[in-house]
Amino acid sequence: MLKWLRIANLALLVLFPIAWFAPLMRAGLLPLFGLSEISVITGMQSLWESDVALALLVTFFALFAPYLKTIGLALIHFNLMRRKVLPVLSWLGKLAMADVFLVALYVVVVKGVGIGKVETAWGLYLFTTCILASIVISALTAKHNT
Repeated sequence: MLKWLRIANLALLVLFPIAWFAPLMRAGLLPLFGLSEISVITGMQSLWESDVALALLVTFFALFAPYLKTIGLALIHFNLMRRKVLPVLSWLGKLAMADVFLVALYVVVVKGVGIGKVETAWGLYLFTTCILASIVISALTAKHNT
């Protein structure tokens, strides 16, 4: 079981960066114009130009929290870190899920207002799957050696 947890967790080290650059959604002001693809990275670039405080928060939620958690779990899987940090790592995973919630909320609000057009893209599903997989791996890791 631990072997599969290690493999799945190490796969997340590759999948997270792919998810950050993958299109989360396509958005446009009017249906007549083409839709722009928005990824985690392009969204953060826009935030850095307009709202630095929110950009810091989203950068932590979307990039640092899930990646630090994945690295921490890998260190635990290879006995390089104590298991006592598992609750902190689980908390980091929940913070990363907040970013998925923010994106989903944005999609619902824009669709509800009806001014523009928003379509979800495959990157949103990949990013959400990575976050959920990280939460499951963390829970199974905690259960495996207790």
